[in-house]
Amino acid sequence: MSATSYRELEVWAKAMDVAEAIYAATRDIPKQEEYRMTSQLIRCAISIPANIAEGHARGTRRDLCALH
Repeated sequence: MSATSYRELEVWAKAMDVAEAIYAATRDIPKQEEYRMTSQLIRCAISIPANIAEGHARGTRRDLCALH
């Protein structure tokens, strides 16, 4: 059975869990590292589920693989 929405994909849900965990972990990063390290971690965390959603919208495995 094919997922009709990327939100139905288990991999997308797990990627969102990772993003939430990274957001929580970055709360404790010292202020002097906040803009360098935190910014990069959050951008990476957001890009994972975003790429999954984009690949799902494209519809083919080949298109999904092209995002990597």
